[in-house]
Amino acid sequence: RITHLIDATHPFAAQMSANAVEAAARAGIPLAALTRPPWRPGQGDDWRCVPDVAAAVAALDGPARRVMLALGRQTLAAFAALPLPRHHYLLRLAEPPDRPPLPDCEIIVARGPFDVAGDTALLRDRRIEVIVCKNAGGTGAAAKLCAARALGLPVIMIDRPALPARTEITTVAGIFDWLGHTGADLGV
Repeated sequence: RITHLIDATHPFAAQMSANAVEAAARAGIPLAALTRPPWRPGQGDDWRCVPDVAAAVAALDGPARRVMLALGRQTLAAFAALPLPRHHYLLRLAEPPDRPPLPDCEIIVARGPFDVAGDTALLRDRRIEVIVCKNAGGTGAAAKLCAARALGLPVIMIDRPALPARTEITTVAGIFDWLGHTGADLGV
């Protein structure tokens, strides 16, 4: 007896979002996605936007560098599998991996939100030369982008995947409005 479906998955969870759109259509119920707006480059940013992880790997072609991969564990294999110079990778992961996912890497286990001062110090102390990240949007992981701007570092920004057409709402209040819960009627 579900009457509405809210897709609040990560902006890169393309398969889950596609499944939600299909499930809502089959059930004949409305669907809305609670979507964080994507990050946009600002003055002083040096972003190289790429369509996917394979393009991010290709963008690292060239001399060995010190690279921060801020991607999550699911996409790290692409950086190990392709013939790249042996970059040194800094990985900040929410969960420790069973084994190092890349030949020359340092792993930091931490969960955001992160702050600009901490990320600036991290990038400076580790002598990072380039950051690779997904355009997830939101505030919890944006500090690395402010730190990159302050340090004059390039960012290889992976664009969001294509998703099926759906209603997108960017705030929780907007979701409550879409559900028809206004004012004091916020109970479940």
